Amino acid sequence: MRDPRLVEFAREMRRTMTAPERKLWYWLRGKRFDGIKFRRQNVIGNYIADFYSREAMLVIEVDGDSHGFQHDYDVVRENRFQNMGLRVIRFSNRDVSANMDWVLAMISERVAAPLPDASRLSLSPEGARVQ
Repeated sequence: MRDPRLVEFAREMRRTMTAPERKLWYWLRGKRFDGIKFRRQNVIGNYIADFYSREAMLVIEVDGDSHGFQHDYDVVRENRFQNMGLRVIRFSNRDVSANMDWVLAMISERVAAPLPDASRLSLSPEGARVQ
């Protein structure tokens, strides 16, 4: 069961997205990106992913200045996502603001890459993969 406080915090984050998050969301929402459904500020386990596609098993993170101070937390979080069978790609606010074509190309490349070996993973009831 999801933590209701985390779900509420994710809702608040959807209402107060940063300008770079809004800019990327424009390209990801409504299956605009290669027909793939993305969710924004999605709760996965004990974390909130900026953007998540269950179909592509992909988490996209847009990092602001505060992430420079939380590197260790980000590494643990990213490892947890990867242990769930999710692929993770990170961009800085600057990348999204200044070079959207490159950001979209990198996402497309990651989506096209083979998924991790599913034989060592199993599906949980919510569809997230767990070891």
